[in-house]
Amino acid sequence: MKQWKRHMIQAVSALLHNPYLSNFLTGRVHRGKTKHLCVPGLNCYSCPGAAGACPIGSLQAVIGARTKNVSYYVFGTILLFGVLFGRFICGFLCPFGFVQDLLHKIPLSKPSLPKRLDKTLRWGKYFALAAVLILPAVLTDSYGIGAPFFCKYVCPAGTLEGGIPLAIANEAVRGALGLLFSWKMVVLIAVIVGSVLLYRPFCKYLCPLGAIYGLLNRFSVYQMKVDENACVHCGKCEQVCKMGVNVTQDMNSTECIRCDHCKTVCPTHAIKSGFFVKD
Repeated sequence: MKQWKRHMIQAVSALLHNPYLSNFLTGRVHRGKTKHLCVPGLNCYSCPGAAGACPIGSLQAVIGARTKNVSYYVFGTILLFGVLFGRFICGFLCPFGFVQDLLHKIPLSKPSLPKRLDKTLRWGKYFALAAVLILPAVLTDSYGIGAPFFCKYVCPAGTLEGGIPLAIANEAVRGALGLLFSWKMVVLIAVIVGSVLLYRPFCKYLCPLGAIYGLLNRFSVYQMKVDENACVHCGKCEQVCKMGVNVTQDMNSTECIRCDHCKTVCPTHAIKSGFFVKD
């Protein structure tokens, strides 16, 4: 698939995640019944235009709840998305992934990290996932409620989609801003600068949702495969892969976001992708 077509799909997905555009002018957050539903991509619940709930925010909310009951709906929804699509969601459907893609198109020099450092940093998203699963359950207040630590202290998507629009349009929100918002702005600016220079640093190094979907990549219904009979081992697929995947050896790596860059440049059309794709 041509990349402009993928970006069109990303744009439509971002709009479907956030259809209530008028709320950006009023500084209000939509609170309809659809807010009980998890969306597939990382999209802040507090975004004025958001139609649904962020999977990571919902996960922390149920883990940190006073009752400590397991929410089969939230866990099941995330697993369903992962089992069906894997990281296809990251490459095609996630609004914050789309933002990073656009930022990386800014024509500045694109440095590359040393391979050892890059490999080490990629463990960050699994530590973030561990924090999402553990901290709200063990670090609770006097009422037994745990805070959504990732959303509160780290998530740049929440700052960009929720914090900034609400602060611009809502005077009450502006008056409540403090040190925490300043810290979140530092994190957001770091991710923005990083996204201009490096390809999708948040997806590679920090996103707990990407970590979940990545772990399900090998088992998802949507798959990518290489036809060994057609492959001429020219190496073009691996040269073009911005996620650093060894395409011919580990096509469904936890890092593959199914962006189709490799498929587009393959001279023999040896790379296949889709649901129930066959060798």
